[in-house]
Amino acid sequence: MKHALFLLFFTLITFFGYSQKKPAYVIYTATGKKVSYKKMMKTLDKKDIILFGELHNNAIAHWMQYEVTNDLSQSNEMILGAEMFEADNQKPLNDYLAGNINAKALDTLARLWPNYKTDYAPLVDLAKSKQLPFIATNIPRRFASMVNKGGFEVLNRLSAEEKSWMAPLPMPFDSELPTYKNILAMMAGHGTPQLVEAQASKDATMSHFILENYQPNHTFMHYNGSYHSNHYEGILWYLKRERSDLQYATIATVMQDDLSKLLEENKLMADFIICIDSNMTNTY
Repeated sequence: MKHALFLLFFTLITFFGYSQKKPAYVIYTATGKKVSYKKMMKTLDKKDIILFGELHNNAIAHWMQYEVTNDLSQSNEMILGAEMFEADNQKPLNDYLAGNINAKALDTLARLWPNYKTDYAPLVDLAKSKQLPFIATNIPRRFASMVNKGGFEVLNRLSAEEKSWMAPLPMPFDSELPTYKNILAMMAGHGTPQLVEAQASKDATMSHFILENYQPNHTFMHYNGSYHSNHYEGILWYLKRERSDLQYATIATVMQDDLSKLLEENKLMADFIICIDSNMTNTY
């Protein structure tokens, strides 16, 4: 019996030894210093609004979103919100959270992302089980598409009800922000100023609904694509423009072949950067 227990103990030690040498992710500070999950959580615990930037198809990012939210909810009053829900879908989302409709009805009544069941349903169900508000923060995609084709001015033609599903007009906009300028650079000459305005319409709207639903002495956890909050711009630029008095934190998700050191290009991207092994399987 003792021999069997020794073999089991040796096997576990060997397994964990190899696991520690091949981590799935490493958390870094903005300057590239490795930081523990516990220390990151200690910082996040004191913030009013947290922007959790994800890679939409990354399983580790989605798992971390769940774990961070669940752990914070043990001590903080929480409000959740996400880019993945458009503002005009708030009612069916509320109905699901209240238990008035089931998951199948939510899928019918709301425009859910293709990876909703695997990547976002756990967060919504967490909110439901803990009776937390979950805010649909994004501009309806059809309106962002309109901006992409005709610029901000096309939004003036919408009805009062349609305008209620976005940030108030006229939306502030700074085309000189590096992340917006980089969109055109990445498009290699195929992008347009209207494309950048469409991106800004999403950032402005998400910021608007975050602040509209934020409550004092609460932590608002918002899930969005990393690009919407990277380099302290995007959504955060709009948030700070309206409420510079609040305490913010940003999280970015990146992938690297080597996790031992944060690449220079990934530094200063957010307060905390979750660096994930490039070999990690994507959810789609």
